[in-house]
Amino acid sequence: ILFKKGRTYFSYDIKKGFYANHEIQIRIKIYKKEGLDWANFEIPYYVGYQNINDEMVRFSDGVTYNLENGAIVKTKLNSEGTFKDNVNENWKKATITMPNVKTGAVIELKYTVISENLTKFPAFQIQYPIPSNHVEYCSEIPEYFIYKQLLTGYVKVASDSKLEHTSQTYDNEHRQTSSISYKQIKSTFVVDDVPALIKENYVDNINNYKSSLQYELETTRFPNQPVKDYSQTWDGVAKTIYADKSFGKELQDRLYLIEDLKKLINNPAQTLSDLDKMNLVFKFIQSKMNWNGEYGYYTDKGVKQAYLDRTGNIAEINFNLMNMLNLAGITANPVLVSTVEHGVPVFPNRTVFNYVVAAVEINGEKILLDAANKYTTNNILPLYALNWNGRLIRQDETSEEIKLIPDKPSREYYNLLVSIADDGGISGKYLVQKTDYEALVFRENEANVKNDNYLEQKENEFNGISITDYSVENKNTDLSKAVVEKFTFASNNHCEIIGGKMYINPMLFFTMNKNPFVQEKRKMPVYFGYPRQEKYNLNFKIPEGYQVESIPKQVKLATEDKSLLFSVNSVVNGDNIQIVVSKEINIGIAAADLYEGLKDFYQKMIEMQHEKIVLKKI
Repeated sequence: ILFKKGRTYFSYDIKKGFYANHEIQIRIKIYKKEGLDWANFEIPYYVGYQNINDEMVRFSDGVTYNLENGAIVKTKLNSEGTFKDNVNENWKKATITMPNVKTGAVIELKYTVISENLTKFPAFQIQYPIPSNHVEYCSEIPEYFIYKQLLTGYVKVASDSKLEHTSQTYDNEHRQTSSISYKQIKSTFVVDDVPALIKENYVDNINNYKSSLQYELETTRFPNQPVKDYSQTWDGVAKTIYADKSFGKELQDRLYLIEDLKKLINNPAQTLSDLDKMNLVFKFIQSKMNWNGEYGYYTDKGVKQAYLDRTGNIAEINFNLMNMLNLAGITANPVLVSTVEHGVPVFPNRTVFNYVVAAVEINGEKILLDAANKYTTNNILPLYALNWNGRLIRQDETSEEIKLIPDKPSREYYNLLVSIADDGGISGKYLVQKTDYEALVFRENEANVKNDNYLEQKENEFNGISITDYSVENKNTDLSKAVVEKFTFASNNHCEIIGGKMYINPMLFFTMNKNPFVQEKRKMPVYFGYPRQEKYNLNFKIPEGYQVESIPKQVKLATEDKSLLFSVNSVVNGDNIQIVVSKEINIGIAAADLYEGLKDFYQKMIEMQHEKIVLKKI
């Protein structure tokens, strides 16, 4: 990007009052054919307002410059290169394809989004996946509007503000030219040499960390009028959402569920606790209803129709869950969530969420449930919902923050019995138990995969082992239990014989070979998703005619804050070697300032994993 210039200025209309013009001018140099996609632009604009006019997009300039035979050739954008498409009932997008774009071309585009919505400006993006030579933004805001500004990301931006006099003309009610004079606050933001936003390992949503500038209206103060506060609180957001008929009213519609609920929980032969009832209702809705893949927290066709159709959007499924739970006397409230792809909520605003789950309150504890996913269980949400914090909202207009990333670690426990042949071949029994999110990930990835395909993938992943006698428990059945996999394996790739000695890597096909953290510095947090523990119990049978020369030393490794732990314990007992390796990640997200420690930890962990078992001939 050679330059990007943004400007927001206000215009005045006798009927509409003040409205905003968000003007963008951008010039891009295409060096490689991989950059040709940068000739395509999408500009979203909102058309779902009820009390003000739809937004509009106007194009004032679009030119492609090519150097042909030593001369600069200009090709202008015409109407054939512009399209306007519906995204949904609230949004449209203008799609632009610049003409005659080749390697070496320079493209320049200028457009304006005109909006009567003054409560929030479109976010001004400063950083992109490619570098920018120069980026600047200027806002010219009448003194009657006070905005809060938020700069996100890690790029240092120079800024300046000043108060200045200005005026503009408009047509009055008699179609005569009138003028209005006022003071305005002119703010400028400038940055040169913006680095590209590079994708790093262990990042949730890279867009959360790109540099951008956001404006939100705080107050208005017009002459001879009281000051009006526009700053939203989370409780205010809760009130607004509940007032919508596609939300609050739908959470009160329950009578159609009575008969099915009676069949579920009215069993004279047994007394059910609230937890029992919750589990029965959750499994029933999870099994009965199918998610159509649509996000949001408002219903579309309504909870009753979705229930009858057995299909609905995310709100319709989880509202039915909450309605049936509340009908059973169990308190259940909606928790609004912004999925990982949607980004992290910044300001209290109802547009920052795009998903909803249920929070059930039993004995003073909250249990999070999502019945739209076929493999979730109590407090196990889909991975795409583990995005910082959600917002629990109640009908009484109160709300509270709900932590989405769990504290309880998910576990993988491995047990291997390994025999070593005198020719260096190994064989043995393998067993692994996966709990909570490790089980969820397995089920989501493998539940519908044929065993033959899965085992072929596993044999390749484990460096060419051969697998037989495979079995799996709780793959699709009792989701509250651990997934258990068992098989028999054999391999000729995991033991080296050199000079009459055997060299075996103690972690076999689990050995980590490459540090995922390779860059010198890091600015983004490290996203692990959820806390986890891995434990490997490996028992090696020493072949006849051999004895132990050396085994890995007992070691313990930890980051300074104990968020990551790694240990190796090894012991020789007769003709058996037992290696116990434990790895713990006790956080879901690590701050960027912990990166150096993480990088060093992983490097030492890899080195420890490569310390060999050495056997020599007797």
